[in-house]
Amino acid sequence: MPVTLYLVDKSVWESDPQVQLDLQKIYADAPAERLHMPEEVFIRKHLEAGYFFGCARFNDRLLAAVAVDADDEAWWLTELCVRKTTRRRGVGSRLLALVSEAARNAGCELRAPSSRLPVADQVLLTRLGYRPHATGDYFQLASPLQGGGNT
Repeated sequence: MPVTLYLVDKSVWESDPQVQLDLQKIYADAPAERLHMPEEVFIRKHLEAGYFFGCARFNDRLLAAVAVDADDEAWWLTELCVRKTTRRRGVGSRLLALVSEAARNAGCELRAPSSRLPVADQVLLTRLGYRPHATGDYFQLASPLQGGGNT
């Protein structure tokens, strides 16, 4: 499945009804305990706070998304969600790989706050080579020495 990265900021959201529909469908599939609010409110709240969404795109439709809060050093990820119809097909892993590459191209690390990560997301990040920072506050991509691998 050739998934590409599509970044959605406030201007893209406001100008593209298909993006609005797709993002709402993605977060409508999120567990209720994760959002604590209707999906459109959740999306608008994040966009108004300066976040953008890194989205997995396939055939002009968005299949997965992760909220990104960027600063000078890192892209902070929260609220990863994949549409139910495409789960267990590697879309979430591919999205994280694409977002990681985009962050590196922007001169930033990719991080995810530990306190806001459900266990399933922690397992996925660990499988992709991310490890808790020494402080335990967030996950970051481990170097080969930190991860214990020989590359």
